[in-house]
Amino acid sequence: MVSITPFYVSGKNKRKVFLSVGLVLAMVYVLFSINYQPLHENCFAREFPDPFRVLEDVQKSHKQPQHGKNIFFHETSCSADGIIRLNARQACAIESAARMNPNWNAFVLFAAPVGFRNKSALPLLDVLHAYPNINLRHVNLSTYAQDTPLEDWMHTGEIFRSKYMNSHLSDVMRYLTLYKYGGTYLDLDVVVLKSFDTMEPNYAGAESSRWVAAGVINFESDGHGHELAAMCVRDLLINFNGQDWGNNGPGVITRVLKRICSTKAPLMMTRERCRYFTVYPPEAFYAINFDDYLQFFEERWVDQALATLNRSIVTHVWNKFSRDTKVRVGSRVAYGVLAEQYCPRVYKASGEFF
Repeated sequence: MVSITPFYVSGKNKRKVFLSVGLVLAMVYVLFSINYQPLHENCFAREFPDPFRVLEDVQKSHKQPQHGKNIFFHETSCSADGIIRLNARQACAIESAARMNPNWNAFVLFAAPVGFRNKSALPLLDVLHAYPNINLRHVNLSTYAQDTPLEDWMHTGEIFRSKYMNSHLSDVMRYLTLYKYGGTYLDLDVVVLKSFDTMEPNYAGAESSRWVAAGVINFESDGHGHELAAMCVRDLLINFNGQDWGNNGPGVITRVLKRICSTKAPLMMTRERCRYFTVYPPEAFYAINFDDYLQFFEERWVDQALATLNRSIVTHVWNKFSRDTKVRVGSRVAYGVLAEQYCPRVYKASGEFF
């Protein structure tokens, strides 16, 4: 008969065992918690062979943003072949902004080094090039943050490890661009319905009772506007989170305004209490919320949707949710009606579907 001697661990050795097990578990937790998102910076640093004309660097171009009446769009997608691409809805946002604001310069800033081999093969670009106030430019990400609070942070490459890299790069670029130049930032999924000329500078819009959205933002290039832009850039530096989709866009402007306006409620953020910064109510820029985006695409909603937008300055069509919903050119849906009126050249050149 085989006798089994029980394994005995003294009190002192028990502590060592527990500590060892705890250390192993902690190491396993850390390993599985590390964000192993792939790096994307190489797609923004590619060089393409001739014959190829890359867009001018916005910081070196013959026509640069002037402090004041600038409208900025950011396109932060990677490019596999270096050819500039904009879809019809993006081009509509750009055309509507340029048409409604002929005395403003619209800059479309591409993070990837893109250009064109044959403009005539890209009818939407031909349409945009017909507007003298539309400028397509490249942003050199390695130098764009130079002499700003984000210079060292950009060199860390943290933005390229973000889970939502394209979206978060757009967030960073919009605040950085407004800090550098001043003007108005717009998302590429909007239609501009009215001129910005009569609007007092320094503004954004509430999307709901909880959030100030980042799809339309204006900062002056100096004074209070520049101070607020600097606060947003510093907030990004401190609070950037590559795992949270909304933290670095609406999260930034909402946090900053909560501090300076001394209220947590966007609808209570008046110009008087917010250092001459206006937070417009939702009907100005986000009258149709993302929950109701189908109102832009279904004929049964057309009259109600257009009535809802009657007082809007800009409208969002919520590309994140609506990008796969087609609009047949000529159909009577709200988005088509708006496009025919506010971006007519793009709408006509978009083909069978817009």
